[in-house]
Amino acid sequence: MKRIAIAACSVLLAAPALADTLAKVKDSGAITLGIRESSYPLSYLDASQKPIGYHIDICNRIADAVKTQLKLPALKVQHQAVTSQNRIPLVANGTVDLECGSTTNNEARQKQVAFAPTTFVTNVRMAVKKSSGIKGLPELNGKPVATTTGTTSVQLMRGHEKGKGVDFKEVYGKDHADSFLMLETDRAVAFVMDDNLLAGLIATSKAPADYAIVGEVLSVEPIAIMLRKDDPAFKKLVDEAVKALMKSGEIDKLYAKWFMAPIPPRNASLNFPMSDKLKELIKAPSDAPAEAFNKK
Repeated sequence: MKRIAIAACSVLLAAPALADTLAKVKDSGAITLGIRESSYPLSYLDASQKPIGYHIDICNRIADAVKTQLKLPALKVQHQAVTSQNRIPLVANGTVDLECGSTTNNEARQKQVAFAPTTFVTNVRMAVKKSSGIKGLPELNGKPVATTTGTTSVQLMRGHEKGKGVDFKEVYGKDHADSFLMLETDRAVAFVMDDNLLAGLIATSKAPADYAIVGEVLSVEPIAIMLRKDDPAFKKLVDEAVKALMKSGEIDKLYAKWFMAPIPPRNASLNFPMSDKLKELIKAPSDAPAEAFNKK
């Protein structure tokens, strides 16, 4: 009995104390933001390799709220690059405190992590070269289609009514820039992804006029900042910080900055107006998953 008790204690001591992010941040004097390197214009690297973007700005505002609540004016904000494959494990194991990328909030992920109120809504579609003449899923039959490893795009294509029976070949990029490069170099005829990310990659490409976003909407997806599950104190702070940006109108200014004005590195504008759904969610914030947006 004594040995069992000792063993149980050892397991508890070995497990990271992740239930209290605020205590972790206070003890370390630092908060770690998970950033993406090519999720235009939500989170990406500028010409000097500095993380910038719409969600980076929002995460920095959340970090300011953490500074205020913990009375840590010298709080260090650290950055950790994440990918579609490792972003959830790095949040869950405590490596990253806030994931500030382009992550869809869905029911499966909510079993592993928590999400802030939705700050962007995207439609999953595909980018093609205009010269290909491709307009929809049936025209992909027998052709290579790019998507990014760790995303849900292929499942969405196969699950769509017009995608059933279409025999396309999947090719995977390690990140969004790599997937777009496959389209650019004709290793794929289409790249399936969130339409805002596609618009950003096209706007910052060598020949933006060569590409178009086409085809059926495969899914409407709420995109949100990700944090650890079962941490009510930190979730409350994050939610309140995001809602304050929405109530004050600051989030509208951030949206205009990143989606409607010229952005680095090519000083190109996405000209991507805010959707009616996001306008609704700014008026009535929600962390509901994608399934609530796609009920048939």
